[in-house]
Amino acid sequence: MDEFGTRLRDKGLRNTPQRRAVLAAVARTPHVTAAEIATVLDADGAVGALSRQGLYNVLDDLVGARLLRPLEPAGSPARFELETHDNHHHLVCRGCGRIQDVPCAIGAAPCLDPGPVPGFRVDQAEVTWWGMCAECEAKA
Repeated sequence: MDEFGTRLRDKGLRNTPQRRAVLAAVARTPHVTAAEIATVLDADGAVGALSRQGLYNVLDDLVGARLLRPLEPAGSPARFELETHDNHHHLVCRGCGRIQDVPCAIGAAPCLDPGPVPGFRVDQAEVTWWGMCAECEAKA
């Protein structure tokens, strides 16, 4: 069985060609939008017709099972990456929109301390830094 099939079964999901194809598309192109995934799936032709709603259902299942991690930078459609459970953060270029992974800032998850939060146990932090990549900076 392939790696994605094993991951699906380990999470209690059916090992379908659609789910495997979406995981493979995200693995090839991290920080990808649903529209970009649809384009990859259409180009690959590996999956029979998968409607837009079908794609969103698959994405919802994979996010719910913590196989995909969604990120939603301000002003951008939701993007997806494989969930690696490493609690990394993201840097977004204001010029071209490129997204780069940034390792956890300090130690282990959540790696940032919000201070006292009565009634909550914090186990993860999501940080998005904004700036300009070297290419966009050079053009400016």
